[in-house]
Amino acid sequence: MIFPRIQFATLLIATAAASMPAAAQSTPELASKPGAVVTTPHVRAELIAHAPDGVTPGAPVWVGLQIAHQPEWHTYWKNAGDSGLPTEMTWTLPAGVSTGEVAWPAPKKIPVGTLANYGYENTVLLPVPLEVSTLYKPPVALGGTPAMDIQLKASWLVCRKECIPEEGTFTLALPLQGSTALHKAEFDTAFAARPAPLAKPGAIEVEGHSLKVRLEGLPAAAQGKTLEFFPETPEVIRTAAVSGKDWTQSWQGDTWTATMPLADQRSASPTAMPVVVTLAEADRQAGQPVAWRAEAPVSGTWPTAAAPRAAEVSPALQAALAANAANAAAAKSGDLPAPSSTTFLAALLGALFGGLLLNLMPCVFPILAIKVLGFARQAGNASAHRKAGLAYTGGVMLSFLALGGGMLALRAAGAGLGWGFQLQSPGVVAALAALFTLIGLNLAGVFEFGRAAPSSVCSAQAKHPLANDFLSGVLAVVIASPCSAPFMGASLGFAIGLPAAQALLLFAALGFGLALPYLVAGFVPAVAYLLPKPGPWMGTLRRLLAFPMFATVAWLVWVLGQQSGIDGAGTLLALLVCLAAIVWALTLRGRARVVIAGVLIAFTAVLTAAIGRNVLQAVEPAKLASAAPGAAGQRWQPWSAERVAQLSDAGRPVFIDFTAAWCVTCQYNKKSTLSDAQVLADFDAKKVATLRADWTRRDPAITAALTALGRSGVPVYVLQAPGKPPVVLTEILGKDEVRAALAAL
Repeated sequence: MIFPRIQFATLLIATAAASMPAAAQSTPELASKPGAVVTTPHVRAELIAHAPDGVTPGAPVWVGLQIAHQPEWHTYWKNAGDSGLPTEMTWTLPAGVSTGEVAWPAPKKIPVGTLANYGYENTVLLPVPLEVSTLYKPPVALGGTPAMDIQLKASWLVCRKECIPEEGTFTLALPLQGSTALHKAEFDTAFAARPAPLAKPGAIEVEGHSLKVRLEGLPAAAQGKTLEFFPETPEVIRTAAVSGKDWTQSWQGDTWTATMPLADQRSASPTAMPVVVTLAEADRQAGQPVAWRAEAPVSGTWPTAAAPRAAEVSPALQAALAANAANAAAAKSGDLPAPSSTTFLAALLGALFGGLLLNLMPCVFPILAIKVLGFARQAGNASAHRKAGLAYTGGVMLSFLALGGGMLALRAAGAGLGWGFQLQSPGVVAALAALFTLIGLNLAGVFEFGRAAPSSVCSAQAKHPLANDFLSGVLAVVIASPCSAPFMGASLGFAIGLPAAQALLLFAALGFGLALPYLVAGFVPAVAYLLPKPGPWMGTLRRLLAFPMFATVAWLVWVLGQQSGIDGAGTLLALLVCLAAIVWALTLRGRARVVIAGVLIAFTAVLTAAIGRNVLQAVEPAKLASAAPGAAGQRWQPWSAERVAQLSDAGRPVFIDFTAAWCVTCQYNKKSTLSDAQVLADFDAKKVATLRADWTRRDPAITAALTALGRSGVPVYVLQAPGKPPVVLTEILGKDEVRAALAAL
């Protein structure tokens, strides 16, 4: 039976591999499931706990959200000041367990132009006490240590000059027995920054358009010092007022008095005001209180207040929040603003040329070789050429639409995905390795589909020969998706922000570009005359093409090794050997086929149950595994937004290689241009720090960074110098291009 029947045999496998991303991303092992840490380009948020005496009624139990900010970014206190929103936390706890009030650490004043906010920079922990009552029933532990499951849904507004609303879902299993004190230092720091209550409530008097504040009983460490004043009630005082200029303070023994200007747009007239005063940074001493709190009654008559507002924010912040909210709502509804017709037409042309150039990428070579062989087999049959070209084009375009639609749907559901995302799943990589093993075995002549499949399937294939061509289009898309060609990256990045209908048109244009050469060949008779007539050479070429298939399998096993470790790669190899043995056994006849195939299938099932989980396991990638050995191996550092910010603050330019083990183009650029001695010497001469962002497995931070650059896949190469916009280089990286970009620094 001639080899194209293997395409029909693997139709279900290939279709499953093309559609597996959505399913694979929802499995517990691979999904972006909630955990204790949420990382965004602007903060790293973590749910941590402190239970030094275990979790029992009456014992001190604390949980908290720790937020580490990127330089220059901040989040907000309970009273955000002139603009902003406080961090909000919603807890899901077992019956019999409740939370107390957030123990807000003392904030700092953050000037923003003519306004001022109250919030936190660097790292802050927001502790929350847990109250465990006698009604709490610990879970029955069937094995291991019993633990309390804690869930947190948090939202925060993080701002620099622009503001980004962010949120995260966190889960934590808090052991019930023993001491949980790993984060004792962080909680101690937060407790030390918590305002200490004053023994006396103090007093506040309204006098015209000013507040006269009087606080008594402040400790000796604070007396005589200049204090900062923070009201917990928003929209009462002029937040941006400067001490010594807009308001005054003085001391009489342990009594502190101050006169504050009221806000021009005051909307609150409280009868009591909780207030906090803090020492200046220079006056603080380790182990000593730095802030104090009092709930002072208010006397006097408030002047007429402005109409209450839902949220007093600066115009710039209001515009940013409105734009963010509109974009978020549009993304969920699919009703995004349409780009200009010129821009969209340019994106369509970019997608078409990108798909056309994708034929030159090494990913697609194995499939194109099979297509050339099939084209030669139909020499002299112009009608068959045209039908085959149309069927192949249909398979390519429908597969691109399905893959693009799946990516857009998952991104709309909140998943951080990009082009080639299915190969971030070890399950998909393993399925593709099995698929190409079958194709290679068939091309090598180990089996013919007619002997290994039911006659009904063979007859169905014979009645529908165009299914072979359609399937080869599906296979081309499945294996081409890890590649990114010139023009393609920008078009795909642009597609992410388009309405769904226009985005799918870009994916269709990309598919049409990939299929165009074969489609043209099918409709231009002159192409057929360039090929030799069918003959014995086809059998030789067929067996020769088995080796590119096995090379593809070797590459996929290597990719899986980057994702699941050496155990995962070894397990996949063992299962592929079993698959090959089963396929061979199915070519036997009589009782030998039943006995040997049955034994091999049973052995494979037992082996899969015993070690199959190794294929899907998640392992921490070896540090700098992708760096070159020797001294050059120390050149590349792991990428993180924090590291980029640190290097930028130090005045160093940064070159970032966004890469993945499954990206063949990435590996080619890494072994050629990025290993070139002249390029590396230029990096050293310009003191450029080189960072590598490994996207082999899903990484929301890398996905967000790619999106910010207008890209949705790898490779992406960025040269970023302090004070200059980032320079995005081409996907097919040339050393002259890199050296020219470095020379321009």
